[in-house]
Amino acid sequence: MQLTAKASLNHALLISICTPDFKGDEATESLAELARLVTTLGFKVVGTQSQKQSSTKKVNVLGLGKLAEIAHLTGNKGEVSVEVEEDDDLSEELVDETPFADIPSDNLPFACADVVVFDCDLSPSQLRNVENQLGVEVFDRTGIIIEIFSRHARTKTAKLQVEIARLNYVAPRLRESSCGDKERQMGKGAGETTLELNRRKVRDQLAELKRELVSVQDEMKGRRTQRAELFCVALVGYTNAGKSSLMRAITGSDVEGENKLFATLDTTVRALFPITQPRILVSDTVGFIKKLPHDLVASFHSTLAEAHDASLLLYVVDASDASFRAQLDVVHGVLEEVGVEDSKKLLILNKSDLLSSEQEQALMEEFPEAMMTSARNPADVSKLHQYIVGVAQDEMIEEEIIVPYTAKGIIGEIRASMSVTKEDYEFDHIKVTVRSNAIDLARLKKRMLSL
Repeated sequence: MQLTAKASLNHALLISICTPDFKGDEATESLAELARLVTTLGFKVVGTQSQKQSSTKKVNVLGLGKLAEIAHLTGNKGEVSVEVEEDDDLSEELVDETPFADIPSDNLPFACADVVVFDCDLSPSQLRNVENQLGVEVFDRTGIIIEIFSRHARTKTAKLQVEIARLNYVAPRLRESSCGDKERQMGKGAGETTLELNRRKVRDQLAELKRELVSVQDEMKGRRTQRAELFCVALVGYTNAGKSSLMRAITGSDVEGENKLFATLDTTVRALFPITQPRILVSDTVGFIKKLPHDLVASFHSTLAEAHDASLLLYVVDASDASFRAQLDVVHGVLEEVGVEDSKKLLILNKSDLLSSEQEQALMEEFPEAMMTSARNPADVSKLHQYIVGVAQDEMIEEEIIVPYTAKGIIGEIRASMSVTKEDYEFDHIKVTVRSNAIDLARLKKRMLSL
Protein backbone atom coordinates (compact mmCIF):
# COMPACT_ATOMS: atom_id res chain seq x y z
CA MET A 1 0.00 0.00 0.00
CA GLN A 2 1.36 3.39 -1.00
CA LEU A 3 0.36 6.54 0.81
CA THR A 4 1.17 8.79 -2.12
CA ALA A 5 -1.88 10.41 -3.65
CA LYS A 6 -2.49 10.15 -7.38
CA ALA A 7 -1.49 13.06 -9.57
CA SER A 8 -5.11 13.58 -10.65
CA LEU A 9 -6.26 14.15 -7.07
CA ASN A 10 -6.24 17.92 -7.04
CA HIS A 11 -9.36 19.00 -5.16
CA ALA A 12 -9.66 18.20 -1.46
CA LEU A 13 -12.72 18.27 0.76
CA LEU A 14 -11.89 18.52 4.46
CA ILE A 15 -14.02 16.81 7.10
CA SER A 16 -14.10 17.76 10.79
CA ILE A 17 -15.66 15.37 13.30
CA CYS A 18 -16.61 17.37 16.39
CA THR A 19 -16.94 15.48 19.65
CA PRO A 20 -17.66 16.60 23.22
CA ASP A 21 -13.87 16.74 23.77
CA PHE A 22 -13.03 18.38 20.46
CA LYS A 23 -15.21 21.27 19.33
CA GLY A 24 -15.52 25.03 18.95
CA ASP A 25 -12.41 27.11 18.34
CA GLU A 26 -10.14 24.11 18.82
CA ALA A 27 -11.86 22.22 16.00
CA THR A 28 -11.91 25.31 13.76
CA GLU A 29 -8.19 26.01 14.26
CA SER A 30 -7.34 22.35 13.71
CA LEU A 31 -9.28 22.28 10.44
CA ALA A 32 -7.49 25.44 9.28
CA GLU A 33 -4.19 23.75 10.06
CA LEU A 34 -5.27 20.67 8.10
CA ALA A 35 -5.97 22.98 5.16
CA ARG A 36 -2.35 24.18 5.31
CA LEU A 37 -1.15 20.58 5.50
CA VAL A 38 -2.99 19.43 2.39
CA THR A 39 -1.98 22.61 0.58
CA THR A 40 1.63 21.72 1.36
CA LEU A 41 0.99 18.45 -0.52
CA GLY A 42 -0.17 20.40 -3.56
CA PHE A 43 -3.92 19.87 -3.18
CA LYS A 44 -6.45 22.64 -3.61
CA VAL A 45 -8.93 22.82 -0.74
CA VAL A 46 -12.37 23.35 -2.29
CA GLY A 47 -14.58 22.98 0.78
CA THR A 48 -15.07 21.83 4.35
CA GLN A 49 -17.76 19.81 6.08
CA SER A 50 -18.35 19.25 9.80
CA GLN A 51 -20.51 16.92 11.83
CA LYS A 52 -21.11 16.36 15.52
CA GLN A 53 -20.53 12.84 16.76
CA SER A 54 -20.19 11.34 20.21
CA SER A 55 -16.92 9.71 19.16
CA THR A 56 -14.61 9.23 16.18
CA LYS A 57 -14.37 5.49 16.93
CA LYS A 58 -17.67 4.42 15.36
CA VAL A 59 -17.60 1.94 12.47
CA ASN A 60 -19.40 4.57 10.40
CA VAL A 61 -17.52 7.71 11.24
CA LEU A 62 -20.20 9.78 9.47
CA GLY A 63 -23.99 9.64 9.67
CA LEU A 64 -25.98 8.55 6.61
CA GLY A 65 -27.25 12.03 5.83
CA LYS A 66 -23.83 13.62 6.01
CA LEU A 67 -22.33 10.78 4.01
CA ALA A 68 -24.90 11.30 1.24
CA GLU A 69 -24.14 15.03 1.26
CA ILE A 70 -20.42 14.42 0.89
CA ALA A 71 -21.08 11.83 -1.83
CA HIS A 72 -22.85 14.58 -3.79
CA LEU A 73 -19.82 16.86 -3.37
CA THR A 74 -17.50 14.11 -4.64
CA GLY A 75 -19.52 13.21 -7.72
CA ASN A 76 -21.60 10.26 -6.41
CA LYS A 77 -18.94 7.71 -7.35
CA GLY A 78 -19.45 5.24 -4.49
CA GLU A 79 -22.05 3.00 -2.88
CA VAL A 80 -23.38 5.32 -0.15
CA SER A 81 -25.13 2.65 1.91
CA VAL A 82 -23.80 2.07 5.40
CA GLU A 83 -24.46 -0.29 8.25
CA VAL A 84 -26.19 1.91 10.82
CA GLU A 85 -25.07 1.52 14.43
CA GLU A 86 -27.72 1.62 17.12
CA ASP A 87 -26.28 4.80 18.63
CA ASP A 88 -25.64 6.54 15.31
CA ASP A 89 -27.51 9.83 15.44
CA LEU A 90 -28.56 10.57 11.88
CA SER A 91 -30.32 13.77 12.91
CA GLU A 92 -27.13 15.57 14.01
CA GLU A 93 -27.03 19.10 12.71
CA LEU A 94 -24.02 20.66 11.04
CA VAL A 95 -21.56 22.32 13.36
CA ASP A 96 -21.62 26.09 13.09
CA GLU A 97 -18.17 27.37 12.28
CA THR A 98 -16.49 30.49 10.98
CA PRO A 99 -15.55 29.93 7.34
CA PHE A 100 -11.90 30.42 6.40
CA ALA A 101 -11.25 33.42 4.22
CA ASP A 102 -9.89 31.35 1.35
CA ILE A 103 -11.80 28.09 1.90
CA PRO A 104 -15.52 27.69 1.15
CA SER A 105 -17.10 26.06 4.19
CA ASP A 106 -20.02 23.63 4.22
CA ASN A 107 -21.05 24.50 0.69
CA LEU A 108 -20.87 23.05 -2.80
CA PRO A 109 -17.38 23.72 -4.23
CA PHE A 110 -16.89 25.02 -7.75
CA ALA A 111 -15.31 21.65 -8.63
CA CYS A 112 -16.21 18.27 -7.25
CA ALA A 113 -13.70 17.03 -4.69
CA ASP A 114 -11.71 13.98 -5.75
CA VAL A 115 -10.02 13.43 -2.37
CA VAL A 116 -11.50 13.57 1.13
CA VAL A 117 -9.37 14.29 4.19
CA PHE A 118 -10.53 13.75 7.78
CA ASP A 119 -9.14 15.92 10.57
CA CYS A 120 -8.75 12.93 12.87
CA ASP A 121 -7.24 9.48 12.84
CA LEU A 122 -9.30 6.73 11.24
CA SER A 123 -8.94 3.00 11.73
CA PRO A 124 -8.18 0.82 8.67
CA SER A 125 -11.80 -0.36 8.56
CA GLN A 126 -13.16 3.18 8.84
CA LEU A 127 -10.95 4.33 5.95
CA ARG A 128 -12.02 1.34 3.86
CA ASN A 129 -15.71 1.90 4.60
CA VAL A 130 -15.64 5.59 3.68
CA GLU A 131 -13.66 4.92 0.50
CA ASN A 132 -16.20 2.28 -0.58
CA GLN A 133 -19.11 4.58 0.11
CA LEU A 134 -17.65 7.65 -1.60
CA GLY A 135 -15.58 6.02 -4.34
CA VAL A 136 -12.71 8.52 -3.90
CA GLU A 137 -9.34 8.51 -2.17
CA VAL A 138 -9.64 9.10 1.59
CA PHE A 139 -6.91 10.24 3.97
CA ASP A 140 -6.82 10.82 7.69
CA ARG A 141 -4.67 13.42 9.45
CA THR A 142 -1.84 11.00 10.26
CA GLY A 143 -1.67 9.82 6.65
CA ILE A 144 -1.32 13.41 5.43
CA ILE A 145 1.44 14.25 7.93
CA ILE A 146 3.41 11.09 7.12
CA GLU A 147 3.10 11.83 3.40
CA ILE A 148 4.49 15.35 3.94
CA PHE A 149 7.37 13.96 5.97
CA SER A 150 8.07 11.42 3.21
CA ARG A 151 8.30 14.13 0.57
CA HIS A 152 10.46 16.50 2.62
CA ALA A 153 13.01 14.02 4.02
CA ARG A 154 16.42 14.69 2.51
CA THR A 155 19.15 12.99 4.54
CA LYS A 156 19.52 9.25 5.04
CA THR A 157 18.56 9.59 8.70
CA ALA A 158 15.32 11.43 8.01
CA LYS A 159 14.39 9.07 5.17
CA LEU A 160 14.89 6.03 7.40
CA GLN A 161 12.91 7.56 10.26
CA VAL A 162 10.00 8.56 8.03
CA GLU A 163 9.89 5.24 6.18
CA ILE A 164 9.71 3.34 9.49
CA ALA A 165 6.78 5.51 10.56
CA ARG A 166 5.13 5.07 7.16
CA LEU A 167 5.39 1.29 7.25
CA ASN A 168 4.05 1.20 10.81
CA TYR A 169 1.07 3.18 9.51
CA VAL A 170 0.62 1.01 6.42
CA ALA A 171 1.04 -2.41 8.08
CA PRO A 172 -2.38 -2.65 9.79
CA ARG A 173 -4.04 -1.40 6.59
CA LEU A 174 -2.72 -4.25 4.45
CA ARG A 175 -5.73 -6.38 5.43
CA GLU A 176 -8.06 -3.72 4.11
CA SER A 177 -6.23 -3.33 0.81
CA SER A 178 -5.31 -6.96 0.20
CA CYS A 179 -8.29 -9.11 1.13
CA GLY A 180 -11.08 -7.71 -1.02
CA ASP A 181 -11.11 -8.34 -4.75
CA LYS A 182 -8.15 -10.72 -4.67
CA GLU A 183 -9.94 -13.12 -2.33
CA ARG A 184 -13.01 -13.09 -4.52
CA GLN A 185 -10.94 -13.71 -7.64
CA MET A 186 -8.35 -16.17 -6.33
CA GLY A 187 -10.19 -17.94 -3.53
CA LYS A 188 -9.95 -17.45 0.19
CA GLY A 189 -6.77 -19.45 0.72
CA ALA A 190 -4.84 -17.69 -2.03
CA GLY A 191 -6.01 -14.32 -0.76
CA GLU A 192 -4.83 -15.07 2.77
CA THR A 193 -1.47 -16.26 1.43
CA THR A 194 -1.01 -13.04 -0.52
CA LEU A 195 -1.88 -11.04 2.56
CA GLU A 196 0.55 -12.97 4.71
CA LEU A 197 3.32 -12.49 2.14
CA ASN A 198 2.65 -8.76 2.14
CA ARG A 199 2.75 -8.63 5.94
CA ARG A 200 5.99 -10.58 6.03
CA LYS A 201 7.50 -8.24 3.45
CA VAL A 202 6.61 -5.22 5.59
CA ARG A 203 8.02 -6.88 8.73
CA ASP A 204 11.27 -7.65 6.89
CA GLN A 205 11.47 -4.09 5.58
CA LEU A 206 10.91 -2.68 9.06
CA ALA A 207 13.56 -4.91 10.58
CA GLU A 208 16.11 -3.89 7.94
CA LEU A 209 15.29 -0.19 8.24
CA LYS A 210 15.59 -0.32 12.03
CA ARG A 211 19.02 -1.95 11.75
CA GLU A 212 20.15 0.77 9.35
CA LEU A 213 18.72 3.47 11.62
CA VAL A 214 20.58 2.13 14.66
CA SER A 215 23.83 2.31 12.70
CA VAL A 216 23.15 5.88 11.55
CA GLN A 217 22.07 6.93 15.04
CA ASP A 218 25.34 5.60 16.46
CA GLU A 219 27.17 7.88 14.04
CA MET A 220 24.97 10.81 15.08
CA LYS A 221 25.64 10.06 18.73
CA GLY A 222 29.36 10.05 18.02
CA ARG A 223 29.15 13.47 16.39
CA ARG A 224 27.15 14.83 19.34
CA THR A 225 29.79 13.48 21.72
CA GLN A 226 32.47 15.34 19.77
CA ARG A 227 30.42 18.55 20.11
CA ALA A 228 29.69 18.02 23.80
CA GLU A 229 32.54 20.32 24.85
CA LEU A 230 31.05 23.25 22.93
CA PHE A 231 28.14 25.45 23.95
CA CYS A 232 25.14 24.33 21.87
CA VAL A 233 21.89 26.17 21.16
CA ALA A 234 18.82 24.35 19.81
CA LEU A 235 15.97 26.07 17.98
CA VAL A 236 12.70 24.30 18.80
CA GLY A 237 9.12 25.16 18.01
CA TYR A 238 6.00 24.56 15.98
CA THR A 239 6.29 23.94 12.27
CA ASN A 240 6.47 27.13 10.18
CA ALA A 241 7.33 29.29 13.21
CA GLY A 242 10.37 30.64 11.34
CA LYS A 243 13.12 28.53 12.93
CA SER A 244 15.04 27.98 9.70
CA SER A 245 14.93 31.66 8.78
CA LEU A 246 16.20 32.58 12.23
CA MET A 247 18.88 29.88 11.96
CA ARG A 248 20.05 31.33 8.67
CA ALA A 249 20.14 34.84 10.14
CA ILE A 250 22.25 34.03 13.23
CA THR A 251 24.63 31.60 11.52
CA GLY A 252 25.02 33.24 8.11
CA SER A 253 24.17 29.87 6.53
CA ASP A 254 22.03 28.82 3.58
CA VAL A 255 19.63 26.70 5.63
CA GLU A 256 16.33 26.34 3.77
CA GLY A 257 13.64 28.68 4.99
CA GLU A 258 10.25 28.33 3.33
CA ASN A 259 6.75 29.44 4.20
CA LYS A 260 5.39 25.90 4.33
CA LEU A 261 4.87 23.20 6.93
CA PHE A 262 7.74 20.85 7.74
CA ALA A 263 10.25 22.50 5.38
CA THR A 264 12.93 21.20 7.76
CA LEU A 265 13.05 17.57 8.88
CA ASP A 266 16.79 17.10 9.27
CA THR A 267 18.72 18.53 12.17
CA THR A 268 21.20 21.07 10.82
CA VAL A 269 24.12 22.24 12.96
CA ARG A 270 26.04 25.45 12.19
CA ALA A 271 28.38 27.75 14.10
CA LEU A 272 27.03 31.05 15.42
CA PHE A 273 28.11 33.92 13.18
CA PRO A 274 30.06 36.14 13.66
CA ILE A 275 32.29 33.34 14.95
CA THR A 276 33.09 33.32 18.66
CA GLN A 277 35.91 31.69 20.61
CA PRO A 278 35.20 29.09 21.68
CA ARG A 279 32.71 28.38 18.93
CA ILE A 280 28.99 28.26 19.71
CA LEU A 281 26.90 25.76 17.76
CA VAL A 282 23.27 26.26 16.71
CA SER A 283 20.99 23.40 15.66
CA ASP A 284 17.68 23.66 13.80
CA THR A 285 15.32 20.80 14.71
CA VAL A 286 12.19 19.31 13.15
CA GLY A 287 9.04 21.32 13.79
CA PHE A 288 6.13 20.03 15.84
CA ILE A 289 2.40 19.98 15.18
CA LYS A 290 -0.77 19.07 17.04
CA LYS A 291 -1.60 15.37 16.94
CA LEU A 292 1.91 14.54 15.71
CA PRO A 293 1.76 10.78 15.08
CA HIS A 294 3.35 8.83 17.91
CA ASP A 295 5.44 6.78 15.47
CA LEU A 296 6.96 9.97 14.11
CA VAL A 297 7.80 11.24 17.60
CA ALA A 298 9.43 7.88 18.35
CA SER A 299 11.28 7.81 15.01
CA PHE A 300 12.63 11.33 15.46
CA HIS A 301 13.71 10.71 19.05
CA SER A 302 17.37 10.64 18.05
CA THR A 303 16.99 13.84 16.02
CA LEU A 304 15.42 15.58 19.01
CA ALA A 305 18.39 14.46 21.08
CA GLU A 306 20.01 17.66 19.79
CA ALA A 307 17.52 19.56 21.94
CA HIS A 308 18.12 17.20 24.86
CA ASP A 309 21.88 17.86 24.78
CA ALA A 310 21.67 21.60 24.15
CA SER A 311 22.90 24.13 26.70
CA LEU A 312 20.23 26.64 25.64
CA LEU A 313 16.80 26.10 24.06
CA LEU A 314 15.25 28.86 21.98
CA TYR A 315 11.47 28.32 21.87
CA VAL A 316 10.54 29.98 18.57
CA VAL A 317 6.88 30.92 18.02
CA ASP A 318 5.14 32.81 15.25
CA ALA A 319 3.92 35.79 17.27
CA SER A 320 1.62 36.83 14.42
CA ASP A 321 -0.34 33.56 14.76
CA ALA A 322 -3.15 33.98 17.28
CA SER A 323 -2.93 30.27 18.20
CA PHE A 324 0.77 30.31 19.11
CA ARG A 325 0.02 29.76 22.83
CA ALA A 326 -1.64 26.44 22.07
CA GLN A 327 1.22 25.60 19.72
CA LEU A 328 3.70 26.34 22.51
CA ASP A 329 1.87 23.81 24.69
CA VAL A 330 2.39 21.21 21.96
CA VAL A 331 6.13 21.97 21.89
CA HIS A 332 6.35 21.64 25.67
CA GLY A 333 4.53 18.31 25.50
CA VAL A 334 6.78 16.78 22.85
CA LEU A 335 9.98 17.96 24.53
CA GLU A 336 8.76 16.58 27.84
CA GLU A 337 8.18 13.25 26.09
CA VAL A 338 11.83 13.12 24.98
CA GLY A 339 13.10 14.20 28.39
CA VAL A 340 13.98 17.87 27.84
CA GLU A 341 13.02 19.60 31.06
CA ASP A 342 15.86 21.35 32.89
CA SER A 343 17.67 23.14 30.06
CA LYS A 344 17.86 26.93 30.07
CA LYS A 345 15.12 28.34 27.82
CA LEU A 346 14.21 31.60 26.10
CA LEU A 347 10.91 32.30 24.36
CA ILE A 348 11.43 33.95 20.97
CA LEU A 349 8.41 35.90 19.71
CA ASN A 350 9.32 35.69 16.05
CA LYS A 351 7.90 37.44 12.96
CA SER A 352 7.46 40.70 14.84
CA ASP A 353 7.53 42.51 11.48
CA LEU A 354 3.96 41.24 11.00
CA LEU A 355 2.75 42.86 14.24
CA SER A 356 1.58 46.37 15.03
CA SER A 357 3.34 48.31 17.78
CA GLU A 358 0.28 47.84 19.99
CA GLN A 359 0.40 44.07 19.49
CA GLU A 360 4.11 43.98 20.28
CA GLN A 361 3.59 45.93 23.49
CA ALA A 362 0.73 43.68 24.59
CA LEU A 363 2.80 40.53 23.99
CA MET A 364 5.81 41.88 25.88
CA GLU A 365 3.55 42.70 28.82
CA GLU A 366 2.19 39.14 28.69
CA PHE A 367 5.65 37.56 28.22
CA PRO A 368 8.13 39.95 29.90
CA GLU A 369 10.97 37.42 29.82
CA ALA A 370 10.62 36.77 26.08
CA MET A 371 12.56 38.36 23.21
CA MET A 372 10.69 40.01 20.33
CA THR A 373 12.48 39.34 17.05
CA SER A 374 12.23 39.30 13.30
CA ALA A 375 14.73 37.30 11.26
CA ARG A 376 14.52 40.10 8.68
CA ASN A 377 15.66 42.79 11.13
CA PRO A 378 19.48 42.95 11.50
CA ALA A 379 19.15 44.75 14.85
CA ASP A 380 17.02 41.90 16.23
CA VAL A 381 19.46 39.30 14.91
CA SER A 382 22.36 41.15 16.54
CA LYS A 383 20.46 41.36 19.84
CA LEU A 384 19.82 37.61 19.80
CA HIS A 385 23.47 36.94 18.92
CA GLN A 386 24.61 39.02 21.91
CA TYR A 387 22.18 37.21 24.21
CA ILE A 388 23.47 33.78 23.14
CA VAL A 389 27.09 34.85 23.57
CA GLY A 390 26.29 36.29 26.99
CA VAL A 391 24.67 33.06 28.20
CA ALA A 392 27.61 31.04 26.85
CA GLN A 393 30.11 33.34 28.59
CA ASP A 394 28.24 33.01 31.89
CA GLU A 395 28.73 29.24 31.78
CA MET A 396 32.46 29.50 31.14
CA ILE A 397 35.27 29.51 33.70
CA GLU A 398 37.81 32.32 33.83
CA GLU A 399 41.39 31.42 34.69
CA GLU A 400 44.87 32.85 34.40
CA ILE A 401 47.37 30.75 32.45
CA ILE A 402 51.16 31.23 32.50
CA VAL A 403 52.66 30.35 29.13
CA PRO A 404 56.49 30.30 28.81
CA TYR A 405 57.94 31.85 25.69
CA THR A 406 59.53 28.48 24.99
CA ALA A 407 56.10 26.80 24.67
CA LYS A 408 55.67 26.92 20.92
CA GLY A 409 52.16 26.91 19.49
CA ILE A 410 50.31 27.09 22.83
CA ILE A 411 49.20 30.71 22.45
CA GLY A 412 47.82 29.97 18.99
CA GLU A 413 45.85 27.00 20.29
CA ILE A 414 44.46 29.09 23.16
CA ARG A 415 43.29 31.83 20.82
CA ALA A 416 41.73 29.28 18.49
CA SER A 417 39.64 27.53 21.15
CA MET A 418 39.21 29.97 24.06
CA SER A 419 38.12 33.52 24.70
CA VAL A 420 41.19 35.58 25.65
CA THR A 421 40.21 38.53 27.84
CA LYS A 422 43.70 39.77 28.83
CA GLU A 423 47.34 39.25 27.87
CA ASP A 424 50.37 40.48 29.88
CA TYR A 425 53.87 40.03 28.42
CA GLU A 426 56.44 39.60 31.19
CA PHE A 427 60.18 38.75 31.35
CA ASP A 428 60.02 34.98 30.63
CA HIS A 429 56.36 34.23 30.04
CA ILE A 430 52.99 35.48 28.89
CA LYS A 431 50.20 35.76 31.45
CA VAL A 432 46.94 35.00 29.64
CA THR A 433 43.47 35.37 31.15
CA VAL A 434 41.01 33.10 29.35
CA ARG A 435 37.37 32.09 29.53
CA SER A 436 36.57 28.53 28.50
CA ASN A 437 34.72 25.39 29.49
CA ALA A 438 36.08 23.12 32.19
CA ILE A 439 37.05 20.32 29.78
CA ASP A 440 39.22 22.52 27.56
CA LEU A 441 40.85 24.17 30.58
CA ALA A 442 41.69 20.79 32.10
CA ARG A 443 43.16 19.63 28.79
CA LEU A 444 45.27 22.81 28.52
CA LYS A 445 46.59 22.47 32.07
CA LYS A 446 47.57 18.87 31.42
CA ARG A 447 49.38 19.96 28.27
CA MET A 448 51.23 22.68 30.18
CA LEU A 449 52.42 20.20 32.81
CA SER A 450 54.02 18.06 30.14
CA LEU A 451 56.11 20.93 28.78
